[in-house]
Amino acid sequence: MAFRPRNWLDRMARQRAAQSWAKLCHNIEGIRPARLRYLRTEAVATRAQMDAFLLQSAERALASRAELAALPLPAGTDWRWRPEFLNAPVRKSGLIGPESGTKLTDGAAVWHDCVARALILRQVRNVDATDLSAYGLRSEAFGFTGSFLSLAIDLPPEVLVGLTLNHIIRLEIVAQTERAQNIYARLNISNGPNIEETLRHLGEIRQGPARAQVVEFDLALTQMNEMRLDKIWLDLIFESPAMNAATIREMVFSRHLRANV
Repeated sequence: MAFRPRNWLDRMARQRAAQSWAKLCHNIEGIRPARLRYLRTEAVATRAQMDAFLLQSAERALASRAELAALPLPAGTDWRWRPEFLNAPVRKSGLIGPESGTKLTDGAAVWHDCVARALILRQVRNVDATDLSAYGLRSEAFGFTGSFLSLAIDLPPEVLVGLTLNHIIRLEIVAQTERAQNIYARLNISNGPNIEETLRHLGEIRQGPARAQVVEFDLALTQMNEMRLDKIWLDLIFESPAMNAATIREMVFSRHLRANV
């Protein structure tokens, strides 16, 4: 990366200003009242400028995250999609004690069998530099007494257009948990009176930084009827959810044709 003297000087000036205010704060008892009033006026003006910068830069910073079209996906990818709850604020940013089947958005619902409904589901801002989507989804099940917890995500109708047995549906997901947890993804394809189900293990998500996982669903291994496709949805299944919290920071669905061998 090329060295830019102006950028370096600007950054050093901001660092010196921050250090100067920190020093003033540390020595505040020794500052004369008249000078203190002057410094307070200056601090208020500086804070107003900082607040304005944070406000005006927030949306642009989010918008600068990687667009779906720019993500590296397999050659021949002809469809890609990210769930609504990761892209934009949702009407219900949090669900406390939801009943099984409660919707977070029109295309996403939580399912469980905990009688006490000891579950919190909430949308969170993604703030890490490596986060590509604007939002994440966090589930907290510390008092959970049920045997299963899943998030059902409807894929949009566009995925059905031109879908054949030669396609592979791909899911890339970034998740983190407070304790090690197995997570599964089950793709469901409704076609006529039948529902084709394909289960994939995302692996054991261990405590620590968010990790990316990729799973693929080869439709050639199903018996779906290409002429009677109705709906596709994915169940994200959390094994042994009790006393744990999980955060989904990214989910990108895509499809591509199987490579000819």
